Amino acid sequence: MMSHTLGIAIESLVAILLLLTIGYCMLLNTRLKRLKADEHSLKATIGELITATEIAERAIGGLKHTVRDVNENLGNQLTSAAQMSLQLKKQLAESDNVFRRLSKIAIAARPALEAEPVAPKVSSAKAVAAAAQAFSERRRSDGLAA
Repeated sequence: MMSHTLGIAIESLVAILLLLTIGYCMLLNTRLKRLKADEHSLKATIGELITATEIAERAIGGLKHTVRDVNENLGNQLTSAAQMSLQLKKQLAESDNVFRRLSKIAIAARPALEAEPVAPKVSSAKAVAAAAQAFSERRRSDGLAA
């Protein structure tokens, strides 16, 4: 009888272990399905990341090309501005020379104008000459004329 009970106990133990093994296999199967789903999701995410990276690389290439064009145009514009600045300096210097000559002419003409009987015109001519002289001196002191 004891051997019969021992046999039933062993078989019961084997049955319980088999049930535990079946339960564990079902749990592993569920986890493997979840892992496969995560793998597909991860592959899709990696594909999207690769696409986004390629788009970004193309955009960066376009930006580099645009920067090159802008640098080239800016360099040309700076050269042109420097040339125009030199021309303006030369023209200001020349206008200052013309103004000095005109002032000398006006000063030389003063004695002749003072000898004439028309006094109001002489005073207005003097005022214009004085104002022109003051303007010339102010321009030179401000550094606007070369």
